[in-house]
Parts: sequence; structure tokens; C-alpha cells
Amino acid sequence: MNNFTATNAVYFLIGHFAKSNHPALLYVVIFVVSLMALSGNTILILLIHCDVHLHNPMYFFITQLSLMDVMYISGTVPKMLMDQVTGVNKISAPECGMQMFLYLTLVGSEFFLQAAMAYDRYVAICHPLHYFILMNHRVCLLLVSSSWFLGSVDGFMLTPVTMNFPFCSSQEIHHFFCEVPAIMKLSCSDTSLYETLMYLYCFLMLLIPVTIISSSYSFILFTIHRMNSAEAWKKAFATCSSHMMVVILFYGAAVYTYMLPTSYHTSEKDMIVYVFYTILTPVLNPLIYSLRNKDVTRALKKMLNVGSVLQESIK
Repeated sequence: MNNFTATNAVYFLIGHFAKSNHPALLYVVIFVVSLMALSGNTILILLIHCDVHLHNPMYFFITQLSLMDVMYISGTVPKMLMDQVTGVNKISAPECGMQMFLYLTLVGSEFFLQAAMAYDRYVAICHPLHYFILMNHRVCLLLVSSSWFLGSVDGFMLTPVTMNFPFCSSQEIHHFFCEVPAIMKLSCSDTSLYETLMYLYCFLMLLIPVTIISSSYSFILFTIHRMNSAEAWKKAFATCSSHMMVVILFYGAAVYTYMLPTSYHTSEKDMIVYVFYTILTPVLNPLIYSLRNKDVTRALKKMLNVGSVLQESIK
């Protein structure tokens, strides 16, 4: 059996949805949901950019989250859908490496962005009088740029090592895109040490933001408890519940993908989780942050009213 490295291979992306009774219907659903996610996040970005009332740190972070969601889908779903339409499911080694790097960077960046959003909520609730001093424009840019930088470190560390392992003759990736666990299954060498190191690295990548998020919300609960006010509890819940829903969805899927041992993984489960937090979560994020937020709904109504006025003037 001949060995080769991932850097000089051509792969075949094999999605198990093709084995279903109605694969075309599934891909149509994925296309529609992806289109909803792209349009929802794009509209949210435009709303925040155009409405001056939404120019504050919290919405700046939401803009970055929506941008990451758009990039999640753009980096994986179009390739998957084109493969279904054309019947060609090949992907070259450079394309595979770029897809893996982009995905790892986005996952790592969102880890730290969620931590920055939790810290923002902590400052807003626990130090409201100093909020715009502690969360000034420079601090927000530093937090966001740090999130992107640390995420790219994740991509730069894991992608080259994964792509340079010796692989056996099988070139079928049982996934829709080039993800580290799916690629590692093709290796015919002992990857246990690398998997252990990757587990420890991912644990640290999760530990730091989880610690920040947990500490932030612990201080928030302590502060609200001292106020002993039902109105304060209601306001804090309205402010933080949206973010906590997103955190639970994202981190739960990330823990399954990168921290559970390979014995717990199957190709079918991995792809279901992939669809969940790469397609469904980006759909839910703009809904969670818009439907549960009066400022966003007000900005959306204002945009729709302006659009209707323009249409009437044209007529």
C-alpha cells in the first residue's frame, strides 16, 4: 500500500446524505436554510452599520459574529452544493488546506469573540456608569482583533501538521468539507500523540473563553442579586439570555467535534453536528439577536418604512 502526504493528494468528499432516500430534497433544504442564514446575517450587519442607535460595543460584536457566520457558510456550503449539481466531488490538497484553515480560524475566533461579548455584558450591567469608558472604541477593536488573531493561530498550528501526515491509499473524505477529524481518519500512521496534543490545545482554547464567560455571568448574577429588584432581574435576563443561547449552541457542538475521543465519532454524527453549527446556528443567531431585541426590530421597521416610502415615491 503506497503512502502519500495530504499536500500532494486529490480528495473525494463523500457526504452520507447522498445515501438517503431523497438526497435532492435534503440539498434543497440545505440551500434554502443557507440562503436564509446568509440573508439574515447580511441584513443584520447592514442594519447595525446604517442605524446610528446601534453604534455601540454590543452591536459591534454582533456584527463580527454575523460576519463569521457568513464566512462559515461561504467557505463550505457552495462547494458542497456545486458537487451535488455537477456530480464532481473532487477537492485538491491546496483547496482542502485553505478550507481547513478558514474553518479552524473561524471556530477559534468565535471562541474568543463570545468571551468578549460576555465581558461586554459584565461591564454594561456591573459598571454601567463607566461602560463607555471601559468599552471605548479602542478597547472594542483590541478585543475583536485579538479574537481574529488567536483564531488564526489555531488555523496556522493545526492545518500544516494535519496536512503533512502520511496517508494511505484511500482518498475518500467522509464529510462535506475538509475538517481535521475527517482527514485524520485517512492516516495510516499513529496519530495518537497528535490527537492528544490537539485535545489539550483545544481544551486550552475552550478553557480561557469559558472561564471569562463563566466569571462574567457569575459577577452579573451576584450584582443583580444584591439589587434585589425584579425589574433588574428582568432587564439582566433580557440582556444576557440571547448571548447565553448562542454560547450554549456553539460551545456544545465545538466540544463534541474537537474534545470527545475519536471512538465517540462517526461520519454520520460528525456531519449532523456540522450541519447544526455551520448552517443552523448561523440561521438562529440573527433571529435570536433581532426578535429578542427591541432596538434591532425598531431599526428593521425603520428600514422597511423607508423602503416602502421610496417605492411609493417612485410610483
